[in-house]
Amino acid sequence: SSALASTILPTNQFPMDYPEVKKYFLVSLLKLLSHLKSCDLMPSACLKVSPSVQPEKTESEQFGYVGIDSILEQMRRKAMKQGFEFNIMVVGQSGLGKATLINTLFKSKVSRKSIAGTEEQIPLMVEMKSISHEIEEKGVRMKLTVIDTPGFGDQVNNENCWQPIMKFINNQYETYLKEELTVNRKKRIPDTRVHCCIYFIAPTGHSLRPLDIEFMRRLSKVVNIVPVIAKADTLTLEERDFFKQKIREDLQKHDINVYPQRQFDEDKEDQIMNDKIREMVPFAVVGSNLEYQVNGRRILGRKTKWGTVEVENITHCEFAYLRDLLIRTHMQNLKDVTSNIHYEAYRVQRLSEGNGLSEGETVKDLNSNV
Repeated sequence: SSALASTILPTNQFPMDYPEVKKYFLVSLLKLLSHLKSCDLMPSACLKVSPSVQPEKTESEQFGYVGIDSILEQMRRKAMKQGFEFNIMVVGQSGLGKATLINTLFKSKVSRKSIAGTEEQIPLMVEMKSISHEIEEKGVRMKLTVIDTPGFGDQVNNENCWQPIMKFINNQYETYLKEELTVNRKKRIPDTRVHCCIYFIAPTGHSLRPLDIEFMRRLSKVVNIVPVIAKADTLTLEERDFFKQKIREDLQKHDINVYPQRQFDEDKEDQIMNDKIREMVPFAVVGSNLEYQVNGRRILGRKTKWGTVEVENITHCEFAYLRDLLIRTHMQNLKDVTSNIHYEAYRVQRLSEGNGLSEGETVKDLNSNV
């Protein structure tokens, strides 16, 4: 075409000197090649790039899609089919709202008191009572076991009242270990190990009691402890912040390592997220099973003569942060730390002792060593 010809050799700019003519035609040829390439007129043979500058291709790119990423979907389907187990223990003196908080967490009547429906007398010594439920949400099934500890901290003399709880936790480890060591063990060992212990602190506004310190100091070595300030709506915001700071100082002073434990952070991302949680411990919480209408919204809350305390409102209490920790962000990690750290420590000690001790003697010795 005339446009293409003018690109190669304008009629009014023909150079007379031979070297200049050669140079001019080389430049014009490059322009022509560039023009053909932009118009998709360049033969494919002319577009080949030297192998030395071609980017290397992975095998999947050379031969097509492999499907390695489908392993995630396979794992999801298997997990959905098997379901999940989560065992949570609640410890604290009576009247701190343990049953109410558990019901609020799972938005179901899952506590033992909710099922019994009657008020029980405080036992003369600490008892261990558990109840299990099947909970399903959006196709995900979970077997939730709630272990209650009636009688803890309710006696005149509460010395060593932590021992039945320690024994119960170690007994679950022992049961799991025996199943593991069985020659013809089950394809899937039932997991009754305690994954989390919520410890309820009375809202005194001062500092931890000696019983609180002794319990958490001993039990934090065998189970994940999450301390909470119960019925936090009985404290002003200033009292609450002061109390939380005093508790953190007591935990540090007595070397009590509550969940999430700093030494178990897996990477920098975990550390950043867990540092924010550690700054909030203990969680100041309020529980309620009652719904109210507030500004056109249905909310879980507690009515007082000053107004309505909204359970899930983070400006009212820290229940939402506790729920997120236990269920939405760290549930699997709670199980992993239980299995890989606490149970593994029990297993190593148990196997290093040999098989000469009976189950009762083993648990007793382990309890006395903690």
